[in-house]
Amino acid sequence: MQSFSLGWGFLKQAWRMAFQDKDLLKPSVYALIAGMIVSVLGIVPMAVSYLIFGTEGIGGMVTFVLGGVLVFAQFVVTYVFSAMTIYLIYGYLSEGDGRMDKAWAIVRRDFWDILTLAAASTAVNLLKNAAQKNKKKNLTANLMRTATSLLETLWTEAAYLVLPAMIIDDLNLKDGLKRVGNIAKENLLLIGISTVGVGFVTGLIGFVFVMIGLALAGLVVFGTLSASSSAALTVTGLVIAALIFLPFVLVASIFSSYTSTAYHTCLYIWARDVEKARAHGSSERVSAPAPLAAVLGY
Repeated sequence: MQSFSLGWGFLKQAWRMAFQDKDLLKPSVYALIAGMIVSVLGIVPMAVSYLIFGTEGIGGMVTFVLGGVLVFAQFVVTYVFSAMTIYLIYGYLSEGDGRMDKAWAIVRRDFWDILTLAAASTAVNLLKNAAQKNKKKNLTANLMRTATSLLETLWTEAAYLVLPAMIIDDLNLKDGLKRVGNIAKENLLLIGISTVGVGFVTGLIGFVFVMIGLALAGLVVFGTLSASSSAALTVTGLVIAALIFLPFVLVASIFSSYTSTAYHTCLYIWARDVEKARAHGSSERVSAPAPLAAVLGY
């Protein structure tokens, strides 16, 4: 319960920061739009491949390659705009203003590093999906499914922290992983990850948003089908239901994306500052960034 309370507290602090500087939210909106465009562009050739080749033999290979390209493109979009959010938050906390021009410049500077992170995440994702699609029930297959699921979970959390290391400290993927690993060994991240339940809070609120949208859309569909059997009216009802449902999904996505990025950025900045203080022999408690300090009390 305390974890939820602290997570809720951080969420309020993060969004207070966003309302004070609206630029902080722009990359999350851009990411959503760009992600939808990339998905449409990626699904079309996969559908064409399915119609021409099917899913067996060469068709399966083509679908796998196109699917991998689509996953990679989605990761690139996610990381590019998350990188912008990270730098905007860093700028806001350190200078009182998150500037879009500086954020774009940093993304251009670190673009190749972002691509390597996206490629690594794609490899982990494809490995996990391949293991999950293996329907065999033997011990080896079960172990592979468990291992790859654990790997994806660990990699996802690592990527959340490697990206701030890339953006704030200008590190490549190798050095970013090393930096995050060293910080983790010193137990500088454990209190934030274990104490502040940001993931649970954002997941719960996102779920509520989606369920509300689904319920309202369902009422429209039910009302339309009850009122008439006309095909035109049914189609109209489905379109209206989709238009009602979509904004709730979009809001949930933006909400989750921004809050999670803000949390991990603050967590990394704090661990970084603690690491620097220890390197200089200081044993004094280092204050966390304002949104995190407000809920932890230091």
